Amino acid sequence: MNADPKVSIHPDSTLLAATVAARLITRLVDVQNERGSATVVLTGGSLGTATLAAVAASPACSAVDWSRVDFWWGDERFLSASDPDRNAVQARQALLGKLGLAESQIHEFGSSDDFPDQDAAAADYATRLLDAAAAEQDQAGDADGQDGRLPRFDVLLLGVGPDAHIASLFPEMPGIRTKEQTVVGVADAPKPPALRMSLTLEAVNSAEEVWIAAGGQDKAGAVGLALAGAGPTQVPASGARGRRKTLWLIDQEAAAQLPDRLIESNDPDDEDSVD
Repeated sequence: MNADPKVSIHPDSTLLAATVAARLITRLVDVQNERGSATVVLTGGSLGTATLAAVAASPACSAVDWSRVDFWWGDERFLSASDPDRNAVQARQALLGKLGLAESQIHEFGSSDDFPDQDAAAADYATRLLDAAAAEQDQAGDADGQDGRLPRFDVLLLGVGPDAHIASLFPEMPGIRTKEQTVVGVADAPKPPALRMSLTLEAVNSAEEVWIAAGGQDKAGAVGLALAGAGPTQVPASGARGRRKTLWLIDQEAAAQLPDRLIESNDPDDEDSVD
């Protein structure tokens, strides 16, 4: 059983990005204290990139031992490796390129330079995830119910589109319906570019903690539907649930259509509650 969502509301998108960054730094430090190393799944988009830039700018950034953090992605555009629209390129510019990481810590999706199509790149990513999971299990032993096809994801970050898509899983499209796979190739995405690769909902929900960040008035309808209990085929964001924590981090504009019961049910003394 994965965790029910909690909601944290912040005044605006700038403060939201700073808060997500601070939470991420704190969580990585805690995980490293517990287990020695940590793994994060990154998201793209303006808020995802702003969060990474806020991590880089934070005075607490050096509290994390970045040499013991692995980075994966929830989705990627099937473009050339250097294309500025790739999530990985934006993440390197905002944060990863400033941390002195080894390339072995950065697990990018394959590009159109290396694969004939998005399905081949997706299959390659699934294989690399499986290999990482096997290596992790050899070292750590008992996986505590973890999906054997995937390494442990300590924090998986997601953005939300106005249509309620997450990663590159769009409403009513084959990707959100995909079962028994960890990665899927996406064709004809309604948001350009059309060709993409994405973790499946099964893979997303293998994460220990799933954090869904959304800011802006254009996201209010998607946030409201997702947290009101709509089905994931029509509202993919509603299906994202972490094994131990599901946290929605949103700004006031994105919270405009939030169900009252969620606001009322949050304890203001809880760190994850509505501010």
